[in-house]
Amino acid sequence: MPAPRKYPNQLRERAMRLVAEAREQDPELSLNAAVKRVATLVGIVPDTLRGWCRQAEVATGRRPDTTTSDAAKIRELERENRELKRADEILLAASSFFARELDPRLPW
Repeated sequence: MPAPRKYPNQLRERAMRLVAEAREQDPELSLNAAVKRVATLVGIVPDTLRGWCRQAEVATGRRPDTTTSDAAKIRELERENRELKRADEILLAASSFFARELDPRLPW
C-alpha cells in the first residue's frame, strides 16, 4: 500500500503549472530559481517541487531519463528474472537428486 500523499494532486498540478508559466514568461529563469519562487508562494518544499517538475519533464520527453512506466516494467522484468533463476536452481537440484538415485556412483 503506498504512503499517503502529503500534498493533494490539485496543489501539485497547480504548482507545476506555475513553474512552467514562470519559465515561459522569463526564458532566462532557471528551473531552480522558478521552483524557489513558486514554492514559497504555494507553501511546498522546493526540493519536492523540483522533483515533480523533473519527473514531468522526463515523462514528456524533454529530459532524458527513465520514465515511471519504463521503471515499472524494468522492476517487473527483474522480478520475473529472479523467479526464473530460482526455478532453474530448483530444477537443477531435483535433476541431480534423481540422477543420484538412479546411479549412486555419480559424484554429484
